[in-house]
Amino acid sequence: MTFEPFVVLLPLFGAMLAMPVGRAFGTRAAELLTTGLLLITALIAWTLFFDVALGGNARTITLFEWVGSGAFKANWAVRLDTLSAIMLVVVNSVSFLVHWYSMGYMKDYGEQSRFFAYLSLFTFAMLTLVTADNFLQLFFGWEGVGLASYLLIGFWFKKKSANAAAIKAFVVNRVGDFGFALGIMCVFYVFGSIQFDDVFSAVAANAEVIPFGRTVGAPIQELTITFLGQSFHALTVIGILLFIGAMGKSAQFLLHTWLPDAMEGPTPVSALIHAATMVTAGVFLVCRASVIYEYAPNAAAMITLVGAITAFFAATVGLLQDDIKKIVAYSTCSQLGYMFFAAGVGAYDAAMFHLFTHAFFKALLFLGSGAVIIGMHHEQDIKKMGGVKELMPFTHILMIIGTIAITGVGIPGLMVFGAPFGTAGFVSKDMILEAAFFGGEAGKAFGYFAFTLGMLAAVMTAFYSWRLIFLTFWGPSRAPEHVRKHPHAVPDAMMMPLIPLAIGALLAGIVFFPNFMGDKSEAFWNGAIYKADAHHEEVVSSADHLNAAEVAALAADDHGAEASHADESHGDDAAESHGDDGGHHVPTWVLWAPLFAMLTGTGAAAFHYLRGDPLRPGLLREGGMIYAFLKNKWYFDEIYDYLIVKPALRFGRFLWKDGDGKTIDGVGPDGIANVVAIGARRIVKMQSGYVYHYAFAMLIGIAVFVTYILVRAGGGQ
Repeated sequence: MTFEPFVVLLPLFGAMLAMPVGRAFGTRAAELLTTGLLLITALIAWTLFFDVALGGNARTITLFEWVGSGAFKANWAVRLDTLSAIMLVVVNSVSFLVHWYSMGYMKDYGEQSRFFAYLSLFTFAMLTLVTADNFLQLFFGWEGVGLASYLLIGFWFKKKSANAAAIKAFVVNRVGDFGFALGIMCVFYVFGSIQFDDVFSAVAANAEVIPFGRTVGAPIQELTITFLGQSFHALTVIGILLFIGAMGKSAQFLLHTWLPDAMEGPTPVSALIHAATMVTAGVFLVCRASVIYEYAPNAAAMITLVGAITAFFAATVGLLQDDIKKIVAYSTCSQLGYMFFAAGVGAYDAAMFHLFTHAFFKALLFLGSGAVIIGMHHEQDIKKMGGVKELMPFTHILMIIGTIAITGVGIPGLMVFGAPFGTAGFVSKDMILEAAFFGGEAGKAFGYFAFTLGMLAAVMTAFYSWRLIFLTFWGPSRAPEHVRKHPHAVPDAMMMPLIPLAIGALLAGIVFFPNFMGDKSEAFWNGAIYKADAHHEEVVSSADHLNAAEVAALAADDHGAEASHADESHGDDAAESHGDDGGHHVPTWVLWAPLFAMLTGTGAAAFHYLRGDPLRPGLLREGGMIYAFLKNKWYFDEIYDYLIVKPALRFGRFLWKDGDGKTIDGVGPDGIANVVAIGARRIVKMQSGYVYHYAFAMLIGIAVFVTYILVRAGGGQ
């Protein structure tokens, strides 16, 4: 047996052994066991990244046939290509650092063995998801992370709000997962297989497929399926259903309401689930199924629309949040929107690049927030902080690094080692905005719309990110006296994991840009993501989103141009596209617009929070309609409560009281029991207890019996 499966299995071993080891040898042994196994897993993941993604040695290791029923077959395998290698690095690296961090964070809370078991279980489920070779194994991991997130969000199960948040996350995700399950069923109905290679190769080759139960098929790119008398494009139906699953898991607009409430779990849970792993599963799914979306433009347009609205919506809500963790949570929601609209316009490489860089700075912000919460005696309201940089100078520096990364600090047009010069967020987010702009140029639905909302979200991201820094760390302290004089000590185990995250937040963009987006990208992706050319006549790897954008722009400007021109200009032009002249690749104003958006948001935050009383009323004042609208998160919880929750409760109560109680039980078991009871009460009245009553009854009985005998005897004569 090769060593590759252990990258998935070691966290499972940790999950299984954590609680028995904790009971036998103490909680510290359970912590060291699970954290040590995650360290080994992370090292294996990085080894595989260099071998598979950078070395080009993609492979699939089939362990056994998992399900076999007629034509329905699913193997349990470990699929190792560039997509899975990226996710293995992200999941295992962040999970190891979170395990390490939790050794300090959870020491005063108790039940560490159970907590570390849940963390490792979550990691195993996520690794199963990203290494799946078929839709069913992916769905197993998908549901596994849902279960683990329920356990982790509701870890403090004696706390009512934590239980409510866990149930809310579980139920909302089931809505999306129902769509995902239907999508898998539709895949099998159309293709007769759920293996990725079978499905994706058929779509790429436009093979003729015969759906289940039909006798005549059609090329898959033109195939329609009928439902309720209506015909629908098969790939569009599949793409939309799969994306509905992604919407739930990645907290996209309309199915986003669970994510902020999930902050009820311990802070390490927020970093693991909501920064780098579970919520990115939806982006991974869309990129994994990129070949489907290339030939389902309406489904891709839906992804672009929903992603753009999510990026804007979550940023608006983040403006007025006061809970330090919820600010970062809405930031996560917004950044996921960026990833989705990048995938929607065909820039899957840009989406995965931002997923990769986002893991560093978002985990850094979450874990840094956790350190602040511990240091401030579990206070989470930033309006009750201030002056924390004097108490926690190292944490302040790390949070500043996370903030400049997420807001996108860099110099447009300046190339260093073949990559744009700037923080991780600057490099990857600017690629997404440029991809959205060129998507509009090429006629991609909602491309310009996504670019516009993405720019507005960038302004608001800078504002609420620096608002968090200014209110938390700068200015006079607003904390109670005992907190200012006696801040809670933050263990070294909580601070050390933040250092590699800070390094990644600063340098990951520059270091990995040539592989993800630059001149090494074709070899790096090695066909893991799929990109059709501008005319959908031939297949090319999405090696470089700027290359794809160039093809689209040329196609729009000159319909007679040959698509091969893009391949000839591949590599060198990727760097030139970020030069000062911009060329026709990236207009100068598009290149500089994200920087101005960041400066605008930062300047507005500084103008308000660094002059006088930072808590004075601003442009949006309490009591105003817009303030209330944003403070109440666009009233989605209230709308869902009115339209869904309360009617469901009324309907359930009706079924319970009238349907089950009065009808079924009333006529059935309860009704029969009542009849028996009434009859018994009447018969009981005949039992008087007097001997002469019983003697009289016996005489009457004897008389009746004798009379009967005589009558029968007379009739016989």
